[in-house]
Amino acid sequence: MRKSERPPSLRRKAAAMVLPALLSAAVPAWAPAQPVGLPDLGDSSAQELPPRLEQRLGEAIMTESLRDPAYIDDADLNQYLTGIAAQLSSHAPAGTPAINVFAVRDPSINAFAMPGGYIGVHTGLVVAAQNESELAGVLAHEIGHVVQRHIARGLVQQKQDSLIMVAALLAALVASRGNSQAPEAAMAFGQAAAINSQLGFSREAEREADRTGFQMLEAAGYNVNGMASFFGRLMQASGLNESTGQAFTRTHPLSIERMSDMQNRARGVAAQVRPSSSDFYFVRARMRVLQAAGSQETLEAIRYFESRITETDGIERAAAYYGAAVGWLRQRDFDKANEAYMAATSGARTHFLLERLAIELALARNDTAHAVELARSAYARWPRQRGLAVAVAEALQRAGRDQEAVGFLQEQMLKWSGEPRFHQMAAVSYSRLGRVVNERRAMADYYAMTGALPAAVEQLQQARAASKDFYEQSQIDAKVREYQRRLKEERDLLKRFQS
Repeated sequence: MRKSERPPSLRRKAAAMVLPALLSAAVPAWAPAQPVGLPDLGDSSAQELPPRLEQRLGEAIMTESLRDPAYIDDADLNQYLTGIAAQLSSHAPAGTPAINVFAVRDPSINAFAMPGGYIGVHTGLVVAAQNESELAGVLAHEIGHVVQRHIARGLVQQKQDSLIMVAALLAALVASRGNSQAPEAAMAFGQAAAINSQLGFSREAEREADRTGFQMLEAAGYNVNGMASFFGRLMQASGLNESTGQAFTRTHPLSIERMSDMQNRARGVAAQVRPSSSDFYFVRARMRVLQAAGSQETLEAIRYFESRITETDGIERAAAYYGAAVGWLRQRDFDKANEAYMAATSGARTHFLLERLAIELALARNDTAHAVELARSAYARWPRQRGLAVAVAEALQRAGRDQEAVGFLQEQMLKWSGEPRFHQMAAVSYSRLGRVVNERRAMADYYAMTGALPAAVEQLQQARAASKDFYEQSQIDAKVREYQRRLKEERDLLKRFQS
């Protein structure tokens, strides 16, 4: 993030202005905090910043990030990244929060940990990884920051700065009732950006994350050389002043000492041969296209894939054809996209991202009936892919089959209880069907799941006003009380943090 032009005195004034709003609404803006010079606080960090408050910070930041153009709203990509993180974190110490990884549209090589176990990964990092173990090595390092609670420890380093940061992060969603352009939100977002631009993990914190991450990497069965090889290339690139290495090395300071420690640890264990999965190659190809800014960069990505087609074979060639197809689809050249898709699937090769591409092509051509058929067939084959479930619902909605979409989405809500998008999509279909109470309740669930509790309460109040059913009103009242109780608990936590 760019540094704010506001002077320090105005930063403190802005924080003072938004703190009262924070206590009344408790809702925040996007800013991946990276603390500097962490003291060895041990368990005192938990006393200063309770885990529940840290989790709420992460939820609230993610609420705002969903509206950030850099956030990639792609269920398949985020499921893939979170799946690797789940393999790694299953070997983390007890008490580690669930890790959720999301992709950020940015060609620079970087990744960052946020409060509550949320980890952002730049598309540039995935594109630069030469194999899956290198990607897993970076994720293991970031999970190490979560395990060591480096965010919490950084927030309590200096109490005044902590208050400014917490205010900036939380108050930006004070307008969560729907007005994201409120002056308070814009002001707090600016403060969060200004604070974040001055932060970076200390070298000791980086070493802690290295050690913790290495242990998880080994236990999960990845090639332990992945972390050292990827960081080594970044360190070399940074030393040569290449822009590709600067983003990561600026926020994650590398050193000869750290590199030696990683290499020594790798030599101390038996090297495990773990070939990259097909998912890695297809996800990497998709991210190369998604990070392209505009038509010219998309064409450059297509040319890259066309060169790879002649240089590779097997799964890597199929992924190159797939990447070219995604690029041509983005250029709205449907014939070339279909030609590349057919080449990728030659020899009866299948992959869930190839099937999803076929669905996207059908929808782009407005062939909604075929899209529904393709989506249902693909989902039956890969029922664990959340992105294909989204594709089924989207195809049904595009075909005007909202009653079917509602039934399908209700099934997915039970299957994927942590996926807020299904509730948001259900609200759209309920609205088209004229079912106002169901629409408002679905949106309330969506807001509650994304951390915007005040907005959830408002939606429920609107649902109650529209309902004529006593039993339904009683259910809504109970849910409102639950959300208000949660809001009160969070305000109490914040007050204790300030005292």
